[in-house]
Amino acid sequence: MAMDAKALWTMSYGMYLVTARAGGRANGQIANAVFQVTAEPPRMAVAINKDNFTHDLIRDGGWFAFSVLAETVPMEFIGLFGFKSGRDVDKLAQATVREGLHVPLVVEHAIAVTEARLLQAADAGTHTVFIGEAAGAEVLSAGAPLTYAGYHARKGKAPKNAPTYRGEAELQVQPPTPAAASPWTCAACGYTYDPEFGDPANGIAPGTRFEDIPDDWVCPVCGAPKDAFLRG
Repeated sequence: MAMDAKALWTMSYGMYLVTARAGGRANGQIANAVFQVTAEPPRMAVAINKDNFTHDLIRDGGWFAFSVLAETVPMEFIGLFGFKSGRDVDKLAQATVREGLHVPLVVEHAIAVTEARLLQAADAGTHTVFIGEAAGAEVLSAGAPLTYAGYHARKGKAPKNAPTYRGEAELQVQPPTPAAASPWTCAACGYTYDPEFGDPANGIAPGTRFEDIPDDWVCPVCGAPKDAFLRG
């Protein structure tokens, strides 16, 4: 049988925000490879890239938690936790967080949270699969959860450290067209700048053409420079 990576893209995933703490430092990151392994006792697994800061905190701290993200979560929130490193940015300081048993729980834009004690870790090459037993869980709201397919439908792109990263195939951008009002898409994270709406939070008024945005403007999701955008 030939290997067609597109077959793997048909698999279904959720979207979660995983948190951990060790040595007085805490962090959170977006992850889609989170799932329940057993019901009794309730055991959970999460796959984290070995290069990520959260990976080391789970390994060293012995606990992890995850928030089930609501389908209404803003792309900017996903950008904060999915495209920035906790080694450089205090991401939790920019979100609504409360203390769990051992690690912080991000409750902003979440419909449920679960905290687990680490039981074992399995080496999976670029990633480690951490298996833990749930020690606490709570439903926060009745909203619908964001799925990975729903995230992609909103022009979201997996970061390079995600287990489902698709490389260049993540971004399907059409050739340039003469239409001045065409949206522009960030090649780094998939955020789409639409001239109709602008970016008011960063001083770009609705109706502003992409070409008229100042050169020092950056992607509001991942911080990529203006020249990282492609028309499509």
